[in-house]
Amino acid sequence: MTLGELNALRDGEAAQVFTACCGANRWVLEMVRRRPYSSIDHVVDTANIVWCEAGENDWREAFDHHPRIGEVRSAAAQDQRAAGWSSSEQSGAAVAQADAKRALAAMNAKYEARFGHIYLVCATGLSADALLAIARSRLDNDPATELRVAAEEQRKITELRLRKLLTEAP
Repeated sequence: MTLGELNALRDGEAAQVFTACCGANRWVLEMVRRRPYSSIDHVVDTANIVWCEAGENDWREAFDHHPRIGEVRSAAAQDQRAAGWSSSEQSGAAVAQADAKRALAAMNAKYEARFGHIYLVCATGLSADALLAIARSRLDNDPATELRVAAEEQRKITELRLRKLLTEAP
């Protein structure tokens, strides 16, 4: 999609496109409202500003649009574009051996029991072992700190997705 195409979309269509990048409804509505954008960097800068204005409920809503590490389904429905991005981002977990996949599933459960939301990490380019190591290190965080860490990971994922959206060939 080009920047011009994004700017020209009807509000509902633009909302669907932005939801694939970040599932927080308030964030999506603000991104739609702040169009038109003059450059990809303008889109990303606006996305970061809007995300910084978001609160804990927005963060949790966005998290629900991601599958657990090593899984394919999210709590909230994803469109085909978002599901494809999630699959690509988690490819390191997808190709892991069975014992690593079991360890990831156990870590997901332990993490969620401790923090009340999925383990969210910008997983692009990371192996299952790296994802496990990051999760283990984050288990030492207090819940408030970890929520902020996960929100920052969401911000990184959103930025990657926005850049993919606006640079991928149709």
